[in-house]
Amino acid sequence: MSELTTTARPYARAIFELASETDTLTKWSETLQFMAAVVANEDARHLLDNPKLTKQEAANVLLTLCGEQLDEQAQNLAKLLAENSRIPVIPAISSLFEALKTEVEGSIDVQVTSAFEMSESAQTAMSDALKGKLGREVNLSVEIDTSIIGGVIIRAGDMVIDGSIQGRLQSMTQTLNG
Repeated sequence: MSELTTTARPYARAIFELASETDTLTKWSETLQFMAAVVANEDARHLLDNPKLTKQEAANVLLTLCGEQLDEQAQNLAKLLAENSRIPVIPAISSLFEALKTEVEGSIDVQVTSAFEMSESAQTAMSDALKGKLGREVNLSVEIDTSIIGGVIIRAGDMVIDGSIQGRLQSMTQTLNG
């Protein structure tokens, strides 16, 4: 995934700068999310991964699949990505763009992985605590993963707080083996 992120980063930054200058952050966000959904579709991926396709044909397939959803700038992006064999990185471009957008809007997406269902009040309390710690609005999403045994893992941008029992057990094992 890090190779995709490295490849996608310059595209995401360039699109973000264009969108910021033209006050079209929301439009580009929706466009990139749509393109990412198209590329992530199994049938579309099967078509686009065909090694017999030329770069121009791959661009045409992507443009056809996206239909009227893409304006001229987005069509140019699709053609550029096809020309550079970068169509598979569209989901990573979309994700990085969203991260840049939320940062400039003063909010941050926080992914919480919990071993158990979290009540609405627990989610609100966690969101408020993170808002105080991070100094930004928090967009909290919660995922249940029983394999962490107990506790939570919090991911906010590059920050990871592993308060899971599984994480503590792994840390103790490393300490004892190290």
